[in-house]
Amino acid sequence: MSPTLSLLLLLLTTLTTAQPPPSPPAPPPISDSCNGVFLSYTFTSGSKLPPDQPSNQPYRFESTLRILNNAAEDLKSWRVFVGFQHDEYLVSASNAVVADGSVAVPGRVGNGTVFGGFPSADLKTAIETAGDVDQMSVRVDLVGTQFGVGSPGVPMPGNVSLVNDGFVCPKPTMQGTRVMNVCCTKDPNAVSNVTITDEFLPRQTGDLTIMYDVLRTYESSYWAAVTIENHSPLGRLDNWNLTWDWMRDEFINDIKGAHPFTRDSTECIFGPQGAFYKQLDFSNVLNCERRPTLIDLPLEMTNNTKWGMIPFCCRNGTILPPTMDPSKSKSAFQLEVFKMPPDLNRSELVPPQNFKISGRLNPDYKCGPPVRVSPTEFPDPSGLPGSTAVSSWQVVCNITQPKGSSPRCCVSFSAYYNESIIPCPTCACGCPSSKTCSTTAPALFLPAQALLVPFENRTALSTAWASIQRRTVPNTLPCGDHCGVSLNWHLLTDYRGGWTARVTLFNWEDTSFADWFVAMEMGKSAPGLEKAYSFNASSLEVNGVNDTIFMQGLPGLNYLVGEVDGSNPKRDPRVPGKQQSVVSFTKKLTPGINVVGGDGFPTKVFFNGEECALPGILPTSDSVRSMARVVFSGVVAFFIVAMLM
Repeated sequence: MSPTLSLLLLLLTTLTTAQPPPSPPAPPPISDSCNGVFLSYTFTSGSKLPPDQPSNQPYRFESTLRILNNAAEDLKSWRVFVGFQHDEYLVSASNAVVADGSVAVPGRVGNGTVFGGFPSADLKTAIETAGDVDQMSVRVDLVGTQFGVGSPGVPMPGNVSLVNDGFVCPKPTMQGTRVMNVCCTKDPNAVSNVTITDEFLPRQTGDLTIMYDVLRTYESSYWAAVTIENHSPLGRLDNWNLTWDWMRDEFINDIKGAHPFTRDSTECIFGPQGAFYKQLDFSNVLNCERRPTLIDLPLEMTNNTKWGMIPFCCRNGTILPPTMDPSKSKSAFQLEVFKMPPDLNRSELVPPQNFKISGRLNPDYKCGPPVRVSPTEFPDPSGLPGSTAVSSWQVVCNITQPKGSSPRCCVSFSAYYNESIIPCPTCACGCPSSKTCSTTAPALFLPAQALLVPFENRTALSTAWASIQRRTVPNTLPCGDHCGVSLNWHLLTDYRGGWTARVTLFNWEDTSFADWFVAMEMGKSAPGLEKAYSFNASSLEVNGVNDTIFMQGLPGLNYLVGEVDGSNPKRDPRVPGKQQSVVSFTKKLTPGINVVGGDGFPTKVFFNGEECALPGILPTSDSVRSMARVVFSGVVAFFIVAMLM
């Protein structure tokens, strides 16, 4: 071997032995250890936004939410809660919508929000896709504005969790400062009738459900039936307004059984719809808003051949609880929807999103996303086999109390052993914007005569009564309750075998309430109900507990009129609409109750499903009530004479 070749071999051997050993393989992703649904929230970037405001500086944020199904069953209609906590304003979200109907994007999500999948809401398993991550997972890119967290701070949410039924999520863990992970697994104690072979999710229960059923489908349009059904014993809607978001540029061409609040086709004419449907006469199109508002029709339109003729339609927006009248606990209408490219085939059907329903002086409802369920069957009135919907989606809405919201009705207490009325609390239904009254001072006790007087006319009566009762009058008088409806519960008698109370309703609004009802949670005394003398009254079991009294007007007396002018409008205050009844109770079924001590007063009161504000105290015994009555009679006489003058 030549010296040159030997030197070359030696050099190669040296270089080979000097190379570092191969690096170990990268560890598997943290998601591989999750045998459930893996959630990951990653903050990707952020930047300062104008204007400069050091106390509340806005910043752009971009982040990614990833949902990966590592479970053995499909994840249908996924829903994930992201606990935003920096007053975030969400501008866009890919592959998802806000699923609770409370926020339309763009919109504020600073108290946290629930996202749902759109247009695809289901995630398959690794088993049925051979590990195809594209079918097992979804990536949601979020862009928005947050306040107060600039570099090097990272505006992470407080929590990320899966809210689908049957899953439990531990506290998320941080991977560095920008990534939050959590593995949610099946709850072993959860009872579910969903199996891996189910094509549709089962129908759910809630206070109110909305069905969106496609009845007939064509290449570029379809007819759908919308059915709103009340299941809550205490929930109701008056003059309901139903809104949703079209996600694919759809528009409403025709409708029967309801009507858009705004009839306007402008957005179609100047939008992509007008460019595509060149031959369509848009003057006949009913609504082109991305978020339309739909309202019910009046009763007289029931048999109208153009707008009515739909079962359960045309009730002026009133949906009663089934405990009151099952035949009036449902409302329905049908609409013709025109689609846009690329959805121009019979099978491409996408329901609207972000459903929200509200009424006048009714409970607040929070609605979930539309969930694909088995097609609805519609019976034929003739008895022949009925028809089946092409596709069906269910929206479940539950009564909720939004953070910071105020009631819209209130209650005052009084009793036979005390001359004073304990009024509705100050600002019970909200405070005025002006500062001419105190929003924190407790409401002044009232004489009985003041209950029929509007708050703005009670000043002389309430201050005179406080003087007689030797109670302090604040320098700035308390604000009113600002409630459209108030109730007075008066403990009338208490004797060995029973007791009685008088309930009075006052309507301070200009509009009337038809088919009103009142529900009162009475605790231990409810089983002793005997009868109401001017109302229909019955015991009602709510959530398995028989502690509620349900009252409504007798036939012909179930109309609570609105406030009207006094007999002399220039001199007399306005007069509220009023309904009143005495309610009697027996003590045979409720031994040991303390009527005067609190058992004779309701602990919760609902008017038309809306929970009312209650006083914080109960009437107490008044040893000087006789003297007060005599003195105050003279004050009232003087006050009336002064008003007449």
